[in-house]
Amino acid sequence: MGQYVKTKKGRTFYIHETPGERGTIIGSHGLTGNHKQLHYFQEALSDYRFISYDILGRGNSDPAPKDSSIDTHAADLLDLIDTLKIEYPILLGYSMGAYISAIAASRLEGAEALILLDGAGKADEATRKLVLPSLDRLKKTFSSPDHYGQEAKKLYTTLGVDWGPHMEEVVRYEIKEDSGAWRNKSDSDTIARDFESFYTFQPEDVLAQIDCPVFLLTATGSLGDNGPLFKKEGYAQTKEAAGNIWTAVTSANHYELVFNRQPEIIGQLESFLSQKEVKS
Repeated sequence: MGQYVKTKKGRTFYIHETPGERGTIIGSHGLTGNHKQLHYFQEALSDYRFISYDILGRGNSDPAPKDSSIDTHAADLLDLIDTLKIEYPILLGYSMGAYISAIAASRLEGAEALILLDGAGKADEATRKLVLPSLDRLKKTFSSPDHYGQEAKKLYTTLGVDWGPHMEEVVRYEIKEDSGAWRNKSDSDTIARDFESFYTFQPEDVLAQIDCPVFLLTATGSLGDNGPLFKKEGYAQTKEAAGNIWTAVTSANHYELVFNRQPEIIGQLESFLSQKEVKS
C-alpha cells in the first residue's frame, strides 16, 4: 500500500508498505532511483513488514534541501523511523541507500540488522567516471512518456536488465510533465551533489559504531567495458571495521542486482536473517 507520511520534522515522504510478521525492514534505494527499485526484494521477503520509500528529491517525496548528502538523508531516515514508531528495524540499503542505511544504523539504538546491497564502500575515480556521464539524462526533456520509456529501455537493456511490465512501471513513475514536455522528477544538481557525498563516507568510523549483524553483498558484474561500479578493494575497510559481518558476492552487475529477480541472493538474505530471532 502506498501513502504519504509527514514526519515529526515536517518532511513528506512517499512510502510503500507491505505486511509481514517477522519484523520490519525499511529499504533505501539508489542514487537516481525510487522505492520501486526495491520491488523484487520487497516482494520476495514477504514474511517481513517491508517499507520502501522515496528518498527526498526522488519520486513523489519532497524535494531535497540544498545541502543534501548521504548524511542528511540518513537523518531523514531516522526521522521517518521515529515517526512510524518502528522498533528494532532491519535497515536495507542499495547503492546510495547502503551508505544512508549504514550511517543511520551507526546512530540508532536497537537496529536489528543492516543489509548493504552493493554500497557503503570507498568509491574511487572509476566510480565517478561511470556515474557522472549518466546523470546527463536527468537534464533532458522528452516529447512523451513513450519517448522517455524508449530511451530508458535502450539504456537498461544494454546493462543486462530484463525488460517487462515492472520496468515499464519503474520508468513511468520516475517522470513528470513540465511545460508540455516530460522529464525525470529528480533534479540533476541534487543528484550530483548527493553522489559527491559518497566520497565523505569513512567506513572505518561508521561501521565501528554498528552493533547489529551486517550483511554485505558486492556485485562484480561489469557495466559494459568499465568493470563493476564499486571495486572489490573499496570494501576492504567496510569488512574490516564491521564487528559482525556476513559477506556474499554476486556475478550480477549493479543494475541487474535490483532490476532482475535474484532468487539466490534472496536465499542468502533469508539465511542471514534467520540466524537471529528478529524482534517484533
